[in-house]
Amino acid sequence: METTLRGVGVSHGVAIGEVRHMGTAVLEPPAKQIPPEDAEREQGRARKAVEAVAADLMARGNLAGGEAQAVLEAQAMMAQDPELMADVERRIAVGSTAERAVYDAFAAYRALLAGAGEYLAGRVADLDDVRNRIVARLLGVPMPGVPDSDEPYVLIARDLAPADTALLDPALVLGFVTEEGGPTSHSAILARALGVPAVVAMPGAGELAEGTMIAVDGSTGEIFVNPSAEKKAAMEAAAAERKAALTASTGPGATSDGHKVPLLANVGGPADVPAAVAAGAEGVGLFRTEFLFLDDSKNAPSESKQIEAYRKVLEAFPEGRVVVRVLDAGADKPLDFLTPADEPNPALGVRGLRTLLDHPEVLRTQLTALAKASEGLPVYLEVMAPMVADRIDAKAFADACREAGLQAKFGAMVEIPSAALRARSILQEVEFLSLGTNDLAQYTFAADRQVGAVSRLQDPWQPALLDLVALSAEAAKAEGKSCGVCGEAASDPLLACVLTGLGVTSLSMGAASIPYVRATLAKYTLAQCERAAAAARASDSAEEARTAAQAVLSGE
Repeated sequence: METTLRGVGVSHGVAIGEVRHMGTAVLEPPAKQIPPEDAEREQGRARKAVEAVAADLMARGNLAGGEAQAVLEAQAMMAQDPELMADVERRIAVGSTAERAVYDAFAAYRALLAGAGEYLAGRVADLDDVRNRIVARLLGVPMPGVPDSDEPYVLIARDLAPADTALLDPALVLGFVTEEGGPTSHSAILARALGVPAVVAMPGAGELAEGTMIAVDGSTGEIFVNPSAEKKAAMEAAAAERKAALTASTGPGATSDGHKVPLLANVGGPADVPAAVAAGAEGVGLFRTEFLFLDDSKNAPSESKQIEAYRKVLEAFPEGRVVVRVLDAGADKPLDFLTPADEPNPALGVRGLRTLLDHPEVLRTQLTALAKASEGLPVYLEVMAPMVADRIDAKAFADACREAGLQAKFGAMVEIPSAALRARSILQEVEFLSLGTNDLAQYTFAADRQVGAVSRLQDPWQPALLDLVALSAEAAKAEGKSCGVCGEAASDPLLACVLTGLGVTSLSMGAASIPYVRATLAKYTLAQCERAAAAARASDSAEEARTAAQAVLSGE
């Protein structure tokens, strides 16, 4: 009998196939004592296993490239954390085996994160994966991971570690469904980059029996268990119609009556550029520069290394717009040489621009590198600061840009509600705004973006979040300046129409989403988008907002 389940759709497309479950996690190793004379040998085993797992994660990152590479390199650094390794060796010295010492040391660190109120819950999943890989290597058992199969399937998992998601084969993995995660989790971001349909935060996904036929709609978050032949045919027809519309839609982003909405790409480094160009991106709306700094958590990259990386991206978009976000360190992206290790609540502490203003030499080097990288290029360079709270922050950043001799527009990210509420004040110091809807939702609703249990509050359709977007866009219009969106909200085609109706002037997203957004925008006039936006804001929940906007655009 056909039944319908609902999670959070995070990656467009339809997947129809049989269920296969993720390999089980490593079992807890036995707690047995070793004689003192074996301690040195066990410590050596532990070090070799850690080095091998870190090398494997780095290799997977190099193969995957782009955002996946940055995520996996961060995991490799986690595996080699000196404090964790010191704890492992201490436990071995008092009688633990290498595998038990690794298991217990990681468990202790995990408990510390959980005790901090789960602000780093997203990193806990990554920590568990690193632990499992090291223990598996020590025990000589297969690594946890995706199942072996000769036939295409839909993957079901409690959660997907970045190391698994990054190298999924789209020819075999038709789509995936996870019990945990949220719309801005690593799994969701990497799924969109791969173009694999995905649904996250679906309770009970693990109870679906192996081999069960399901149909997954990565746009709506619906999962149809044992779908009827009619349902499968309807979904396949809709998918084919959508694909035809994507193929027919080319050129710059615009509504059907010619209102231009530039469609830009979010990139994590040079490796993401080819996909952005192939998708017809009109530039880069968010160039995350963290990838350069994750190579070495103890030292900032040299000016020359930064110049080389920035220039590769800038050269790919001659006459185009490239918006660079300066280093956003802190919270879930700690760097030993920048961020304090003992903050009780890093997400609300010294991160983003606050970190850079505390370390002006790091900001100065990055701005100087950007200035030199753009010399002689016809690109329209724009540079923005993350985590701007008020006009004082905006002025400090603009002053630093001028001191570095940067010939570019200076902007501020709106990720904190105070920035949206006081947007006109901030715009006295900078030339544009860019809305980071992922963090803006997190701070508006006090809902950690990595915690699936509060995914309802991370939904970018929440009317309160749309109100803050509207405030920012209205302020920018009043000042004659631009206001874009570079958060994951822009990758939802229907929401892209609403954002346009709210007055947003550009949309930036993962390259895979650009064709979907372009084709959808081209179906509606600006007036229709404005009416849909008004209907969404008049609603009382995210689900009602989506339904109301859809009703307006479909003429109901």
